[in-house]
Amino acid sequence: MPTTTIEHTMRRLDIATGQRFDDFIAAFVDAVPDFDEARMRRIAEQNGSWDDASRAVAENAPNEFVLFGVIDARPLMSVAGNKRPAIEYLMGNHTIAERMYRHHPDTLLYAPLRVLIYGSDEGEAVFAIDQPSTVFAGLGIPEVAAVGHELDQKLVALLELLRVEVPSSLRA
Repeated sequence: MPTTTIEHTMRRLDIATGQRFDDFIAAFVDAVPDFDEARMRRIAEQNGSWDDASRAVAENAPNEFVLFGVIDARPLMSVAGNKRPAIEYLMGNHTIAERMYRHHPDTLLYAPLRVLIYGSDEGEAVFAIDQPSTVFAGLGIPEVAAVGHELDQKLVALLELLRVEVPSSLRA
């Protein structure tokens, strides 16, 4: 396979939550639980079906998303004198990701989604994310782009649950 170079554009959203940083973080991690890796490993080891995996995901992700990873930048950046808090999350749903992966492995460059929650100068949380529909449209696969639009709507539902005003560009 030859090397390819593909240029594409994404839209980053920095969404003011109107909530204190620590309060928003607590609500976010309550709404988006940790991925239950042990359960998925048991399903795989016991030769479980995709239906078993999908059921487990649905139970693990009551709001459609789970957390696959966390990078807390506060201790890293504070050593350099930075006071602004920031935590990065890898958030997704592997049954949704599979619907894109089947079309091309490159989808895993962007799934799970990268979310950054950082503190504004006023101490309020800002929710930053590259808009899923623009990210996945960049792969040039209509079926993948369609799932990206679906992820936009799941993100809208999550933000509404967290009492955040959703930007109109995300609803389009």
